[in-house]
Amino acid sequence: MLIYFGISYEFTNFGNTNTYCFILNTYTTMTRFTLLALLFVFNLSTMTVSAQPRRGFRIDSLHPDVHDPVMAKGEDGRYYLFMTGFGVGVISSADLKEWRAEPGVLRQTPQWAMDAVRGYRGHTWAPDISHHNGQWYLYYSCSTFGKNGSAIGLATNKTLDPTSPEFEWKDQGMVVRSERGKDDFNAIDPNLVVDQKGRPWLTFGSFWDGIQLVQLSKKDFRTPVGKPKTIARRIGRRLTLAELNDVASWTVENGRDTIEAGPNAIEAPFILRHGDYYYLFVSFDFCCRGERSTYKTVYGRSKKVEGPYLDQKGQDMAHGGGTLLYGPNEDYFGVGHNAVYDLDDGRTLFVSHAYEKEQNGRAKLFMRELHFDADGWIVEGKR
Repeated sequence: MLIYFGISYEFTNFGNTNTYCFILNTYTTMTRFTLLALLFVFNLSTMTVSAQPRRGFRIDSLHPDVHDPVMAKGEDGRYYLFMTGFGVGVISSADLKEWRAEPGVLRQTPQWAMDAVRGYRGHTWAPDISHHNGQWYLYYSCSTFGKNGSAIGLATNKTLDPTSPEFEWKDQGMVVRSERGKDDFNAIDPNLVVDQKGRPWLTFGSFWDGIQLVQLSKKDFRTPVGKPKTIARRIGRRLTLAELNDVASWTVENGRDTIEAGPNAIEAPFILRHGDYYYLFVSFDFCCRGERSTYKTVYGRSKKVEGPYLDQKGQDMAHGGGTLLYGPNEDYFGVGHNAVYDLDDGRTLFVSHAYEKEQNGRAKLFMRELHFDADGWIVEGKR
């Protein structure tokens, strides 16, 4: 929703990634009335997507709508939360309670991404943010729903503070790509972790053959070293490329969207290095369906970043393991796509989105403090 001079403009998605409607709400000083006028339907491929500061952009400052949130503390002491949105959405908070809108990341849709990913026009998914070598690294996902023709890009910045003269996001191009019919993984949902030897690793993946891990060059944190390896699956076996490419296994949603993802409902990896272990968090089942969402956050751990990651029962996550942390309950239809951070004050904070029942399934910011027992397993935390 954008508010300008008493007139609000709202984009409404009708189930097609590229097709939107423009709705006009009109107000007068003498009397208030709402005129819902369908002005036009247009294709996003004809427009230049901008993520510049959004004048008049409003959010629920105490209970914001978010999807796929990640977070970092900036040089100015504020917490910056990055999320799925056009050009990557950003909000910030001084206290993790009250939030305000900030400038987005990608000021223009990268041409390389539109060339590499058919149908991608700037709606950018599932970012990841971390600080290394004196700058911020933000990885982001370019894709279309239900397809694995996807790519992960990288943008860098010297500061997260938008008032700083050094504030400028610079796109560094593609990191990893997956191609429909050729690859058994989906190059979305990135997360960077640096191991005890200082080597950067990128974990990513959604459906297909599950969660992937690939080492990156220490020189640029962008160039893959070797090929991705599967470290977690929802089902207990590997899916072959032939199975994944079998048209008979594809489904159709909303009467129009062909879903080629297969039955391996796992995505959104995040690796936390904490104490003696690397903890791998993933989301099982389905997001993005409002009241029909069934997201569940599960995790396992390993002494090595490459795995194997075992759950509390000793089952390998590469063979379907995972200890449940959060999921559907009396308040939420689903909880998932999380990040976890060890804060400066000693707390460990779980950050995700959750489909809230009181909000009719809207995706809301969900944060909880985590604790660890004497054996290093996570104890569900407090608000």
